[in-house]
Amino acid sequence: MHWCAARRLQLQLNSDKTETIWIGSKAAINKLTPQDRSLTASNDTTIDSADVVRDLGVFLDTELSMKQHIAKVAAAGFYHIRRLRQIRRRAGQAVTTRLVLAMITSRLDYCNSVLVGLPQHTLEPLQKVQNSAARLIFNLSRHDHISPSLIQLH
Repeated sequence: MHWCAARRLQLQLNSDKTETIWIGSKAAINKLTPQDRSLTASNDTTIDSADVVRDLGVFLDTELSMKQHIAKVAAAGFYHIRRLRQIRRRAGQAVTTRLVLAMITSRLDYCNSVLVGLPQHTLEPLQKVQNSAARLIFNLSRHDHISPSLIQLH
């Protein structure tokens, strides 16, 4: 309550839409008591902390591992690839390329700077989406080599 009042948030804080997150190592987060994990708003509403929050389309977890964000982006990418595969034969390569750039690559590129420094095994689902999109554009099978296609697409 005092924290919010000191920052003049007492009338601006909507406790129904507000989330808090504690960021740290798993051991540090486990040391927090339930009282430490929650905030009390100026209208005596308690705001509990969440394990994952969404901010500007980026999912942040308590350890900043970005696994939840990567999983959501990969799921959306594969969803669109499945839909585009249904019309690939009628659309042709040029139209498919534009659709992949608009619907898939744009999602992969959005806020990708927050992924810098993550281990390769964490980023692997995004690489699989990118490979699958290139296979869709060039109408390649699962067993065809993908590197030349990725180079051609830049």
